[in-house]
Amino acid sequence: MPAVDPGQADVLWARPDPRLQGGPRVSTTEQRTGAPSRPAPGASSTPAPAADSEKPPAEAPIPSGPGALRRLPAQALPGLARTLRRRLLEICSRTGGHLGPNLGVVELTIALHREFRSPAEPIVFDTGHQAYVHKMLTGRADLPGLRSAGGTSGYPDRRESAHDLVENSHASGSIAWAHGLDRAHRLAGQKGAAVAVIGDGALTGGVGLEALNELAADVGSRTVVVVNDNTRSYAPTVGGLARHLAALRSGDVAPGDDVFSALGLTYIGPVDGHDHEALAVAMAQARRAAEDQQRSGVVVHLVTRKGAGFARAESDAVDQWHATGPFALEGEDGAPAATDTWTSRLGAAVLDAAREDQRVVAISAAMVDPVGLTPMQQEMPERVIDVGIAEQLALDTAAGLSAGGRRPVVPLYATFLGRAHDQLLLDLALHREDVVLTLDRAGVTGDDGPSHHGIWDLGLAAQVPGLTLWAPRDGERLLAAVPDAFATPGPSIVRFPKGACPPEIPAASEIPAGDLLAGRPGVPVDVLLVSIGALAGRAIEAARTIEREWPDVNVLVLDPVRALPLGEELVDLAAAARSVVTLEDGIADRGIGAALALRVATRATVASPAPPLRTLGITQEFVPHAKRDAILAEQGLDAAGIAETLRGLIA
Repeated sequence: MPAVDPGQADVLWARPDPRLQGGPRVSTTEQRTGAPSRPAPGASSTPAPAADSEKPPAEAPIPSGPGALRRLPAQALPGLARTLRRRLLEICSRTGGHLGPNLGVVELTIALHREFRSPAEPIVFDTGHQAYVHKMLTGRADLPGLRSAGGTSGYPDRRESAHDLVENSHASGSIAWAHGLDRAHRLAGQKGAAVAVIGDGALTGGVGLEALNELAADVGSRTVVVVNDNTRSYAPTVGGLARHLAALRSGDVAPGDDVFSALGLTYIGPVDGHDHEALAVAMAQARRAAEDQQRSGVVVHLVTRKGAGFARAESDAVDQWHATGPFALEGEDGAPAATDTWTSRLGAAVLDAAREDQRVVAISAAMVDPVGLTPMQQEMPERVIDVGIAEQLALDTAAGLSAGGRRPVVPLYATFLGRAHDQLLLDLALHREDVVLTLDRAGVTGDDGPSHHGIWDLGLAAQVPGLTLWAPRDGERLLAAVPDAFATPGPSIVRFPKGACPPEIPAASEIPAGDLLAGRPGVPVDVLLVSIGALAGRAIEAARTIEREWPDVNVLVLDPVRALPLGEELVDLAAAARSVVTLEDGIADRGIGAALALRVATRATVASPAPPLRTLGITQEFVPHAKRDAILAEQGLDAAGIAETLRGLIA
């Protein structure tokens, strides 16, 4: 295993945050509300290190669990933090993962587990990719098999530990979860607090603000909201709340005038999230305030640095190593990432469309760079709008822009479409607004697990009247699909998978139903294999396997190009075939194949029965993390699995 260059060892030591001049501060708002200011048990009274010339602390072993952590003297905590950072770097250099967020919450997570007794006092991590340190402190110090099949999940996972309560990888839900747990505990007569850890970026999401509003009205709540303010999600946080937090950090807000106090919550902060002593004091104050039955919830405002302690992450202006693949610990990073990706192709197509039509406006839900909008933002920043982690807001903003004469495009990860399905259905489709959605990471994505597989989008889209959907099989078809979507009235979707583009798959011929990729047109079709999207290469390989085994069998592989709405020509072709197989990397029971099966079945009569039809796709279940190819093979969606299904029809 590669080691960090000893000459750069100081990068593993997170010094106090320079944005809090004069050291950590506990707000006078908290003094005004009368919450006691006492250090947590075992907290050191020694001032936090401030001078850059001071030697970094010696490393300390990672304790076996929260009980052992609480028994450590406060003087051991800086060394423990240094060990945790080094371990994070070593593990993520091998496996990849969400490195930047976890480097930023090392001291915070230590403080949480010293003050609150997990799991009896649950700690809910919003966007749970920041829970690596939590896992390391709750018996999983080495994160064995991180993000690999059968190994440690990159998110909290109830199957791994009682300390992992909420997978919660879609942002902004943690406050509602923690408040609900607190209410359940109070109704059961149980003691103790419930804690939500939420970033300033996640607070741009509507459900987070809704939960704060509800929490403020619940006098007697023992919910503690820890706002991890690192000024970023992927990119710098946007909006009025971000400006308000900046004013709190700079001391420009008068005591008691913060928005949290105005709602009726107890506000503590801002506090340096890398200062062990300040954290211990703040968490102890939060507990005292939470136990005061005359108050509603408590907000602890911590200021942290994403990527803290690792120079390459802290200096990365794009996303401070929010997520990374494997990398070299010494010197330059390892092999460069692929540049011809689906995302880069999408970004180029959107930029071309914007150059061609001044009405084109792009909207991002806090993910400008991950969804490919950086080229457009650099060239025409006034036409790229970031609304924060708020997909519902993004789609409704797009609806308004469309009604006002613009041509909006909303690039999202496919997994996040579900957060705005109501807006897709009743704001865009009902009103026939001309809005293009692009869905990155569609289908099986792999390492991030059940909440990040984009396998639900086709099933959702197939229920929306008037929606047009493209699932291009390669990068060239993606470049063609985007302008086609802009030229089509009503809402449109272009969806594509994660990673590098495959080699181009040219059409053998074109017919009204779509592109023929393999088989013999003009002769009876034994099997019509309808391939949706990026699985086309596997479909062709499977068809050729069958034709080698049975030379007289005609397997016709068809890419309909435009997957929704289903064209009459496709339904005609399917109804006339001897058998039909559909292939898609979405839920088999609810997607394109299911829709085609219904259309073909409604034509059938006793005298003219429908052909046997198989819908190949993902089983309707939550698929655990593993490599994409392994998951596809397990689901029977590799070439061998598809060929086996074909054999079952024709043997």
